[in-house]
Amino acid sequence: MGLVLGSGLGAVRERITQFTDLPYSGIPGLPQSTVEGHGGFLRSGLLGGRPVIALCGRVHLYEGYSAAEACLPVRVLFELGVRTLVLTNAAGALNPLFSTGTLMTITDHINFTGQSPLTGANVDAWGPRFPDMSRVWCPGLVALANAQARRLGLVLERGVYIQVAGPNLETPAETRSYRQLGADAIGMSTAIEAIAAAHMGMRLMGLSCLTNKNLPDCMAETSHQEVLDMAGRAAADMAMLLEAVAQAMPTLDA
Repeated sequence: MGLVLGSGLGAVRERITQFTDLPYSGIPGLPQSTVEGHGGFLRSGLLGGRPVIALCGRVHLYEGYSAAEACLPVRVLFELGVRTLVLTNAAGALNPLFSTGTLMTITDHINFTGQSPLTGANVDAWGPRFPDMSRVWCPGLVALANAQARRLGLVLERGVYIQVAGPNLETPAETRSYRQLGADAIGMSTAIEAIAAAHMGMRLMGLSCLTNKNLPDCMAETSHQEVLDMAGRAAADMAMLLEAVAQAMPTLDA
């Protein structure tokens, strides 16, 4: 199982045992993160007794990378044998019924960045030129996450995630338009990684930590540090849920 750990979610990697770390700088050609809250290493070990490889930190379009470059770490996980991938992130809640500090499992996404990691020459060994995107997020993994959240007594929302390029946060008018498009949460990562992973036929689960509420008629100022602080407080719940999902996943494989 592969993990991509988003902003402020270091508590998840602390649940990985018997681990070995490899800095991104030791992997030739891998892009390096420049953003606070994102580590810069690959961790291999056990989560809930299941072998995992975790990308501790990611890069973003707003750092100046292309979509293909930002998704190269996901390609690396595939080449290392990962076929089930969990993408995590810190996100703003667009759905007014969702509360900050809770988690959301991604059921679908909107790529609003204007970029695709599939632009350019297709690598046939990774997938077809025109991959289907009708079912990117595995329904079985969504159901598994919901079942484990209920068992643990955690609130786990379900919804559509929209990725924007960033790095600026949203205006009230933009927030209103994204909600009208059907998005429940918003962030600056994940959707393009999901496209790259789906292109390679990987089975996907997504978890968002809802760090703030975007309500267009009463927008409150926020900052990247406040997002990191809230993500850090909710990271323990995400770590507990991911460990439970990892433990239960072999029955799904069967």
